[in-house]
Amino acid sequence: MKLFTFLAALITSLVTSLCAAEDSNRIFELRTYYANEGKLDALHARFRDHTCDLFEKHGMRNVGYWVPVKNESNALIYIVSHENRKAAQESWGAFLKDPAWVAAYKASTKGGKLVRKIDRVFLTATDYSPTLKVAAENPNRLFELRTYTTHEGKRANINKRFRDHTCALFTKHGITNLLYCDLMEDQQSADVTLTYLIAHKDESARAASWEAFRKDPAWEAARKASQVDGPILLKKGGVQSTLLVPVDYSAMK
Repeated sequence: MKLFTFLAALITSLVTSLCAAEDSNRIFELRTYYANEGKLDALHARFRDHTCDLFEKHGMRNVGYWVPVKNESNALIYIVSHENRKAAQESWGAFLKDPAWVAAYKASTKGGKLVRKIDRVFLTATDYSPTLKVAAENPNRLFELRTYTTHEGKRANINKRFRDHTCALFTKHGITNLLYCDLMEDQQSADVTLTYLIAHKDESARAASWEAFRKDPAWEAARKASQVDGPILLKKGGVQSTLLVPVDYSAMK
């Protein structure tokens, strides 16, 4: 019995490790849809009732769907993952040709197109990004999508600072590390960009966490040491932050 229990635990551990290794090699697609005026609810309905299931049918994994806290642009932001870039191309091709999608698209646009603009980028997880857990942990959780733009030649510096210091300090101060990504090499500004996703319990927790983090002597020392040969981030536009709340059909909450 003990041997059986040991073997079962060993097999579970190996399967978990293999799955984690497989997931670490997946690529991510970050998409932002800007809905036409008055069409955001219809866009949500199409994703909820059709699109998400069709993505999974054609090999895309749903990670998370969010709207900005301040959503003047009627945006829907989401992340899906793919086995690789070729798989992404094949999945999108099959999805767009699927009769179920064609029918859903036609039905949803009888009163006009839902989306006026789409932005997308492809990303790869950094070596220090934690294993991504796609789970509905808290429907009220506040997410924060941040993009850092570095000076030329300084992306390795920002990654080193996160790897060696920042991620651990985030955890120390109650910030949940979710996903850290570099842009794929063929994406614009790939050599100077870091994109990451973190989460907070709520807005007040976010404010307290950031304040404690910035005042932490360990952060001050790490920041100073990392900039002995000059600043890493652009002074203007070097940090962009968007606060997000998950929609009801998001896999990650």
